[in-house]
Amino acid sequence: MTTGPDRRHAWETGSLAWDVFYVLVYVAVLVVVLVSTPGSKIAAGVPMGIMIPWYLFLGRPLWTGRRRGKVRAIIYVTGLFSLFVAAQSQNPEAWFLAFAFAPQFYSFLDRRTAMWLGIALNFTAAALLVIRYPSGSTAAVAFAIAAAGGGFSVFYGGWVNRIIDQSAERADIIDQLEATRAELADTQHKAGRLAERQRLAADIHDTLAQGFTSILMLIQAAQADLDGTHPQAARHLDLAAQTARENLAEARALVAGLAPALEGGTLPDALRRLSSAPGADASFAMYGIPRALPMATEVVLLRVCQEALANVRKHAAAQAAAVRLSYDGDVVRLEVSDDGAGFDPDRVSGGYGLGGMRARVAEAGGTLTVHSAPGTGTRVSAMVPA
Repeated sequence: MTTGPDRRHAWETGSLAWDVFYVLVYVAVLVVVLVSTPGSKIAAGVPMGIMIPWYLFLGRPLWTGRRRGKVRAIIYVTGLFSLFVAAQSQNPEAWFLAFAFAPQFYSFLDRRTAMWLGIALNFTAAALLVIRYPSGSTAAVAFAIAAAGGGFSVFYGGWVNRIIDQSAERADIIDQLEATRAELADTQHKAGRLAERQRLAADIHDTLAQGFTSILMLIQAAQADLDGTHPQAARHLDLAAQTARENLAEARALVAGLAPALEGGTLPDALRRLSSAPGADASFAMYGIPRALPMATEVVLLRVCQEALANVRKHAAAQAAAVRLSYDGDVVRLEVSDDGAGFDPDRVSGGYGLGGMRARVAEAGGTLTVHSAPGTGTRVSAMVPA
């Protein structure tokens, strides 16, 4: 389905107007031929009559765009030229049909061919007139008219060429402006999202993270004041401290997830730091020759790694985990695996974990697969275009 503006030429989009023009010229010339005294009216009328179905069944489909093709156009124009010669050789008034034929030449043929064909049409008509009425004065008048018609064809062809060239240039400029506008809108959108993410990261850091830190410090102070005579309270305080630590880690993970991703480094450096961060304890390996990727693609891979390692920490009870980054031809693969408890991916419903990772990778034009089963560990593999 076409959604953009129609960039075809006027003679392609205004076929009805050209139909009206052609009919008016044809009817006017036919009337002149039939009421004129010189020449054979019937012999000129027959080829003119053939022009009607020739146009309706062969020419008009070319004009409206229903049937295109260089061979078809050449056949139509050749037949039209032949019918014109047949009519002009019998009645010189048929020369006026040139007014209707010239626009068709420019519609069906390339501009240079159409211009020379218009010149040839006029000089052929002049030669036929001189053959029919041989005299010096007739030749002078006929070829003068042909020269004027040919000159008009050259002028008209140059004018049409300039209009088409300017239209093409303007169409290119419009395309460039539309592309620039789309890029600017996308950049502004991304900048707005980045600013909002940074604001949320700062808010979480200044409120939740600081609050959990203060709560943990107060709990530790209360634990220090216990003299061992309240074991039940000590257990409650231990549980509260553990909960505060876990929530503080979650708040810091949220801040890390919302903050700028690579912090000025490369993707392998960021994944290596993430793998060796406290609580992750994952090995990191890279394969292939690293190369620069679009920032959005690098962010997607980093976020997938963060989420996968968070799942390992929360759910896997794993002894070991591994992060593998591979640059393989026109794709980049990220794999996060563990030797933990595993699960059945088909029975996972909802949640931000796997669904969020799949959405991120799909947005980058890639795919995410999860291989796992109870007791066999888990392998999350993301593949995106390089």
